[in-house]
Amino acid sequence: MTSDVGVRPETGPATPAAPSTWATLRALLLRLHFYAGILVAPFLLVAAVTGLLYAASFQLEKVVHAHELTVPVPAGQERLPLARQVTAATAAHPGGTVGAVRPAAEPGQTTRVLLDVPGLAESTRLAVFVDPYTGEVRGVLESYGSSGALPVRTWISQFHRHLHLGEPGRLYSELAASWLWAVALGGVVLWTTRRRRAGRRLRRIVAPERRARGLRGTLSRHGSVGLWALVGLLFLSATGLTWSKYAGANVDVLQSALDWSTPSISSAASDHGAHGAGGHERHGAAHPADADQVVRAAAGKGLSGPLEIVWPAEPGALYIVKEMDRLWPQRNDQVAVDPVSGQVTAELRFDDYPLAAKLTRWGIDGHMGLLFGLPNQVLLAALATGLICLIVWGYRMWWLRRPTRGFGTPYGRGNLRRLPLAAVLPLAAAVVALGVFLPLLGVSLAAFLVLDVVLARVAASRAKRPGAAEVGAAEPEAGVPDAGGSRARDGVDVSG
Repeated sequence: MTSDVGVRPETGPATPAAPSTWATLRALLLRLHFYAGILVAPFLLVAAVTGLLYAASFQLEKVVHAHELTVPVPAGQERLPLARQVTAATAAHPGGTVGAVRPAAEPGQTTRVLLDVPGLAESTRLAVFVDPYTGEVRGVLESYGSSGALPVRTWISQFHRHLHLGEPGRLYSELAASWLWAVALGGVVLWTTRRRRAGRRLRRIVAPERRARGLRGTLSRHGSVGLWALVGLLFLSATGLTWSKYAGANVDVLQSALDWSTPSISSAASDHGAHGAGGHERHGAAHPADADQVVRAAAGKGLSGPLEIVWPAEPGALYIVKEMDRLWPQRNDQVAVDPVSGQVTAELRFDDYPLAAKLTRWGIDGHMGLLFGLPNQVLLAALATGLICLIVWGYRMWWLRRPTRGFGTPYGRGNLRRLPLAAVLPLAAAVVALGVFLPLLGVSLAAFLVLDVVLARVAASRAKRPGAAEVGAAEPEAGVPDAGGSRARDGVDVSG
């Protein structure tokens, strides 16, 4: 007889342990990051390229429109009164009504007289550039928006905003802005939770692996650059959504509900109205002779250039004088000046703005490249360049690990079905909330989740067919379980 001592009984193959909830969630996040990278990245790429072009538009504007913007400074010659400069502009273009005036802020600059002219596009005025020393009209250009963008910058700005396609084109930029924060945050979570060998883990997170090549090297650059760009990309996404069609409307409602709106000074007519100053009847606006005392009154309250003087729209209405210094946002004070007495009747200091209104002002100016001037524009260009690189690297990784090179099903499908109900319910609530506040993100995210479930079912039905293995049915990568494992074939970690 043979002894059975020390002989283990035969058993069947071990049942693989079910993946944890976090592993399944991470696999689902990885799959969504993959979908967004393939399908949304083209919109992000267009936004990044046009944004990079916009970052350079300020310098381009100065070069292209140098004749209108600058004048030689005559030695020892004083500037003409602002009233004469305004008169010169209106004489050259009598069909327009003065809407605002931006006096030359520095020697060598022109005065910009903004005229309301019928037939111009929304938020557009005719800018007449006047030599403040001679009164010569240097040129006439269309000026867009509160920043006073001239044709070159306006064209680039609208190209970035809606590709010159009007309202339908705004959907591209809203989709890009809606997904940018989600892709950036999701990518950082995947990158920082990725399995790494012991030793130098922190360095491999924050810096690319210098000796890595191929898929590993591309992934290392993609992850580390994305980590460094995270804050900037979140900022661009949040501020970009304020201009969007659907999400922007929700932001406006939220600001109103929380009383976060930017305060303003009323220009309603003063008590002594239209009488007492007979020159206040040209086209229902104030006489330009009042402009000089208005500037003096504003200067007496500490306002300094660059300034914008908003012209009264009707007899007796008030002048509104605004500081337009976007380089230093604390210099954005306003005063209202009575055109009859020349006295300041109301003041609005930037220091008195609600914090939310200040953040809105800084955020918009930062997104437009106005905050702090050239450093802001350089930072925008760096972020746009970084985003372009991230997208290119993402597509390269997809190409390197495509199924035709022997890789299996990318990132594992159908993980939503594997989640417990306790995780599915909050996830569904989050998708619904996103769909309400960020409609384009919510709709596309729901479509991605549905697509993932459908593709998983199709793959599962194909795998059950007789002979499926013989016809090359896709299998998970070696060492990478569908539930969210992080090791890929050939030792290359592709989970981030």
